[in-house]
Parts: sequence; C-alpha cells; structure tokens
Amino acid sequence: MNTEKIEDIYEVSPLQHGILFHCVYGSEVTLYFSQLGFTLNVRDSLNSAAFERAWQEVVARHTMLRTGFYWEDIDKPLQVVYRHVKLPIKQYDWRGVEPTEQQKRLNGFLKSDREQGFDLSQAPLMRVTLIRFDDHTYQFVWSSHMIIVDGWSSPLVIKEVIELYTAYSQSQNINLGQGSIFRDYIAWLRRQDSSKAEDFWRGMLKGLKAPTPLTNLYVDNLYNPEERYDEPQIKLSKATTTKLQSLARQHHLTINVIAQAAWVLLLSRYTCTTEVVYGCTVSGRPVDLKGSESMVGMLINTLPVRVKVDGEHYLLPWLQQFQEQLVEIRQYEYTSLVDIQRWSELPPGAPLFDSIFVFENQPVDDIIQESQEQEQSIELSLNLYKTNYSLNLVGYPGSQLRIGISYDFRSFDSTTINGILRHFEILLENIATNPEVRLKDLSLLTEQVRHISLMLEKEATFNFDLAVCN
Repeated sequence: MNTEKIEDIYEVSPLQHGILFHCVYGSEVTLYFSQLGFTLNVRDSLNSAAFERAWQEVVARHTMLRTGFYWEDIDKPLQVVYRHVKLPIKQYDWRGVEPTEQQKRLNGFLKSDREQGFDLSQAPLMRVTLIRFDDHTYQFVWSSHMIIVDGWSSPLVIKEVIELYTAYSQSQNINLGQGSIFRDYIAWLRRQDSSKAEDFWRGMLKGLKAPTPLTNLYVDNLYNPEERYDEPQIKLSKATTTKLQSLARQHHLTINVIAQAAWVLLLSRYTCTTEVVYGCTVSGRPVDLKGSESMVGMLINTLPVRVKVDGEHYLLPWLQQFQEQLVEIRQYEYTSLVDIQRWSELPPGAPLFDSIFVFENQPVDDIIQESQEQEQSIELSLNLYKTNYSLNLVGYPGSQLRIGISYDFRSFDSTTINGILRHFEILLENIATNPEVRLKDLSLLTEQVRHISLMLEKEATFNFDLAVCN
C-alpha cells in the first residue's frame, strides 16, 4: 500500500467480516453482488459530462465508496479508505440498433458484468455504465459490492447523484454538506455492551436445537440451472393496502410487523410447527449516532427472530406481542451474527435460519420520485442481488404493498415461489378484512388455494399439508 494515498484505516464491522469471509472462501463471484438499473427519459440529450462529474463527487463525499479491504497476513481484516479514487464509468451508444437486439445486448452485458465481480482489495468496489438507446432514452447500471453499501444507502447515493447532476447540467454549484464517515459507525460499535447482548441472545435462543426446516418447501432433484436472477413479486390492491395501513394505525402497529407476521404464520403452516426461527434484516442505524440516517455504508444486520405460534391466540394481541419482541431485539441489533450463533445451542457451523425477511423502509423508487425534475423521468428497472441465504423475502411499502422473493434456483423452482407469494397475498388479505380471528382461523384452504396446492404437489412435489397444520 502507498501510504500517501491512504486517508484512514480501521477495523471492519461484524457484518462486513461475515460478508468478507463468504466472498473470500466461496467460489461464486456473484455472491453479495448488487446491480441496480435505471431507465432515464430526458427531454434533450443527457449531459454525460455532468453525469460523470456527479458520480465522481458522490464517491469523493463518502468514505465507504473509497474503501478497499485487506485480510491476508494480518490478525483481523481491515478496511482502507483512499484519499482519491477514480470511478469506472463506461458509455455505450446503441442508437440505430433494433429494440430486440438492444435488449439482447443489455442482457449479455448484465451477465458479463456480474461475472466480472470485484477484487475486494481494490477501491472503488463499484462501477457505472451508461447506455443510450435512442435520442431521449438511456439506461444506466450501477454495480456495487454489498460490503460497501446496503439497501438504505443506495437511495441516498442515487438521490445525491440526481441533485448534483441537475445542478451541474445547469452550470450551477450545489452544497450538500459534509459527506458521511464510516469510521464513526465502527467507533460506535466498539462502545456497545457485548455482555448485555450475550445475555439477551442466550436467553432468546435457549433450547433451540435446529433451524426451522424448509425441507417441505425445497424441490428435490433440481438440476443446476444456468445463472439466473429474478425477484417475482405480488402487489396488493390499493384497497387491501389501505385496510392494512388503517389496521396498523388503529392498533399502533407497523406494516413491517404485519408483513413479517404473515411470513411467520406461513412458516408455521408449511413446517407444521408452533415455533419458527427466521432472519430479520434491520437497518442498524442507531438513533444515538449523529448522522446515521444519512450515512452511506453497510450498516444493516441480519438477526434471528424466534416466534411462538399458538393457534388459539387471537391475531391482534399476538401481533402486538410480536411487535414488542421485535422492538426488544432492536436494542441489540449491533450484535454479530457469528457471536449469536456461538452463543446458541446449535452445533458449530449450523445456520440459525434458512430464510430472511427485509422491509425496505426507504425504497429507491420513492427517492427517485422525490428528486426527479420535470425535464427528466427516472424509473428503477433492475434490482438484483445475491446473498448466501436460499430464500430472501422483501417488503416494499407504498400505496400498494409489494412482496418479492429472491431465491436460490438450486433449491426452489418458480412454481414453488409463486405458490408462496400467492399464499402471502391471501393471508394478508384475510388479515386486512378479518383481524379479530384466532390464528388457527386464518385458513388458506380456499377453493383457489386448494387448486394451487394440488398443482404444486403434482408439478413440483410441493407438499402443502395445510389441513393437518390447521
């Protein structure tokens, strides 16, 4: 390392440590690789010089975007912040190319871009590509490694790029204030009480001998398919979403809690168990850390949630109790998952959970809509990422609540995933229309679901034994 080019060196966070471990010792270059794609429609041609300048300024503003990682021949891995880095930005002009050929080229580019991966020791761990389709339509792709930016940070970066581009393209100056310094978060982590966290997690996981089995959901004998990325989604109706929002306000709940509760109930039904464990991804942005809401970096954490499901309990009191449990967990959201696993009674190396739930409290498309100018429209057209978990559920708030699932194609097929999404939709609709019921009475055994279950059992050996579970 050339020390003259280095601005700072400090330890990695527990989650960064885990991501680094999986990436260094794993064989998949696409693991924890994120691709965001945006379609831009502009009145005139895009000012490419202002576009590049805006991105470069954002990289200069945030230390995490100028960071590389070192782990060889040292006791603990470190992250190194460089004073200046040059963001790779490539531009292509595909005007005159037929739309079908443009899409074919785009798909090929996205695949090759993912396969390129990142060298974690080289900053910046991100790159941008701008593709021109016609005189007024562009596509830009922002590829990054999840070790430097989480789902909360991405909208912050895009918002700043839009604001800076708008100013630069009009030859105006703009002051966004001081950028974020990730070292502040690392210092905050070191001040937390690990002994209290250990007591809490040991108590919560006491007696847990195995993760909630998803064997009933897995499809046997799947071939190893060609690399595919997909996140099928359901979108609830505006009427159902409004009912859920009203229910949440009336009973001092959140949509996040209701959506997570639906996954808990589905897990219980699928596995015929009265206690389930899944992973919950939290923002990890502490209220007592100044500037954490606007910090760019990997602050999220994924924590185990252990929930009892007694069919005799009424839904609303159970939801309120579930929310209190999640609030208590948030007090110890800084804890390393490696430590939590070590404090549990599971065998060394055994996972605590097979599925994770993420609720995007700050979705990218909302930030875009707030920032975009009348002269241009920006639409999120691609949001792909891959973790080491086989099933990732994502909730997207808005006027129509959306639930998406990204999954391991070696473990699930699309029919199974679509069945899960359909059950999710039915359950949320039932919660919205009849919240006064017992848990056991939130049945999925409608005629439509029976038909879906029979199809899944026949086509994908998907065994929904819901009658027994009820």
